[in-house]
Amino acid sequence: MADQGRKRPLMVKGRFILAGVAALVAAGALAKLSDKPNASRLAEFEAVSTAPSARSAAEMLASGSAFAATISDSGPEEVLARIFAEIEANRLSNALQLTEALLHQHPNYRLANLIKGDLLLARTQPIQTFGALNDAPADKVADLRAEALVRLKAYREKPPADFVPRYLLQMQPDQRYAIVVDTKRSRMYLYENDKKHDGRPRFVADYYITHGKLGAEKLVEGDKKTPVGVYHVTANLPKQKLADLYGSGAYPLNYPNEWDKRQGRGGSGIWLHGTPSNTFARPPRASDGCVVLTNQDLDVVAKNLQVGLTPVIISNSVEWLSLDDWAKERSELNKTIDAWRADWESRDTDRYLKHYSKRFKAGEQDFSEYAAQKKQVNAGKEWIKVKVDNLSVFRNPGKDEVVVVTFDQDYRSNNLNNQMKKRQYWLREDGKWKIIYEGSA
Repeated sequence: MADQGRKRPLMVKGRFILAGVAALVAAGALAKLSDKPNASRLAEFEAVSTAPSARSAAEMLASGSAFAATISDSGPEEVLARIFAEIEANRLSNALQLTEALLHQHPNYRLANLIKGDLLLARTQPIQTFGALNDAPADKVADLRAEALVRLKAYREKPPADFVPRYLLQMQPDQRYAIVVDTKRSRMYLYENDKKHDGRPRFVADYYITHGKLGAEKLVEGDKKTPVGVYHVTANLPKQKLADLYGSGAYPLNYPNEWDKRQGRGGSGIWLHGTPSNTFARPPRASDGCVVLTNQDLDVVAKNLQVGLTPVIISNSVEWLSLDDWAKERSELNKTIDAWRADWESRDTDRYLKHYSKRFKAGEQDFSEYAAQKKQVNAGKEWIKVKVDNLSVFRNPGKDEVVVVTFDQDYRSNNLNNQMKKRQYWLREDGKWKIIYEGSA
């Protein structure tokens, strides 16, 4: 009877904490998104979360399971999911063990500290809200609640394994990895250039990120928004040269790019960077426009970044394509680019110029000026040979159908030889791809 008497109040406390912490999972983390969930990962989670909890959290952390791998690589999402599952099941002692193990790994993880405080408080009194401690500031609690939601959604609702981001149509051979950022999900996806499978993007890992305080689609300096578009890493700024705010390093991006400038977008100083030394993770919306990772995650990602090469594609919400649809889009664009090259070689200037938008502009030169120059130049050519190497094709996120094309161009003719790295922006107009910008990369 004494044992039963002890269990009864614990169940009551568990129900109250469900109203705050575990209800968070039911209301938000289980909400369906447009993407199909990864069924095998969900099944694995359900199997783990309903299994007997005889092993201690320390044992689970020390094991070679996916649990331990997730802790040391792409964040604490799996651990948080288990913690909330234990709370939902009213196994508060197990939840506390897992939380303490997580804090052992990351002592300055504020979300885990808040959960621990709730769990300890539940031993002495019923609690009815997330962050029930008397001195917990409401705005800080709201930030941590938002972080818990996006982390758990990302864990439970992985994109389908046989789908890839629409934007990664083709990486050039020496681009080892590409980064895709989803601001709505506060998530970064790392993809490898799988050259054994014709350069198909291969998923490597995903990470929680922080972005602009006022969301995405940056327009002007100081608007506290993260830009949307195709960018590249331009530098590696080591920790020793940075303020503590930027954590273990920073990687500037080439914002604004040429398409941004065409759209009148301004501002500067958009970086990938880490967190302050006393902070494990920042809230989902907390930067002035940069993309922020935990220092632990940045250190892992940094090993794969190539200055001047690694593409960073930032989207409001990632579009996913089946491999068949992805291959079809890539083939269409590769044929279009090769037709442009072949028409240049033909010296048929009118046919060549059909690849250019009437809205084309490069520097101070508009379409009519460019067309007149090309006709004059081609009149003096007896033959032209154009070779395109190291081609990359990235689709720009957003409502406009734009692709960013970069390649090494080897131009030869009877009176001129020239090599350059070129970048073009192609825009779909009336169902056809047209070049709207062209210049050196």
